[in-house]
Amino acid sequence: MTMPYAGGNRDGALIPQPELKLPALRQALATVAPSRLPEFFEDLQKAFVRAGDEDSVVPIRMFYRQWGVVVEIERHPETARRLHAAEQAIASPDPDVRERAIREAGEIVRAAHREVAGG
Repeated sequence: MTMPYAGGNRDGALIPQPELKLPALRQALATVAPSRLPEFFEDLQKAFVRAGDEDSVVPIRMFYRQWGVVVEIERHPETARRLHAAEQAIASPDPDVRERAIREAGEIVRAAHREVAGG
């Protein structure tokens, strides 16, 4: 877990990177994107149902990873702003704008996955 230094995080993050555990992810999401908590809990329920149906912990691990990525993006305000702008631009009628937006969103999400996986 990344720890802040006096005056905030060195990387400009709003909060330290949380552990991929339910209480830490829930608290982090409540801080950086509280409007997404209902979606978080809905996905949590689906993951547990799927885990039971499949007799596997893989859906739960996937849930933690998915929401770890969301928190990783949202804890960096500029990165989150760029992703949200790209998501909106994907609906553009201009194919060049859509292509750039898809590329930008993909780069942001891939970088967040790498960070959550340990850099």
